[in-house]
Amino acid sequence: MNHPVLLGLSAYFLINAGFMWSAPITWYDTVPGVAQTGPYNSHFIKDVALAFLVSALGLMAAARLNDYRLAIFGAAWPCLHAVFHIWIWIAHRNTAVDAIAMTNLLGIQVPAWTALVAASQLKQEGAQA
Repeated sequence: MNHPVLLGLSAYFLINAGFMWSAPITWYDTVPGVAQTGPYNSHFIKDVALAFLVSALGLMAAARLNDYRLAIFGAAWPCLHAVFHIWIWIAHRNTAVDAIAMTNLLGIQVPAWTALVAASQLKQEGAQA
């Protein structure tokens, strides 16, 4: 059951990484909330794209090899990124439910924590240790 979830999240992170890498200005201009985080910086966006690429490859390998350690590795960056966005949300005392909040929830929080849950379930299923 967790393998399709890991592969789906891997595809999502891979597509996001590809979009960020190949069209950073379009990514910056179209993803709700990104422009509010600071000025456009192609180098930074491509650095983040590489982090998503590594996560995608880790989750893909975890699903293929049935290795929960690779799944934890693949989930690490998205979860740290999600925690950072929670901290931003709290620090700015943002309570609005808008496009930015929905992008944060559906584009960052749900995939990150789903990856971590899938990784932990792989371990419970007795995946390679």
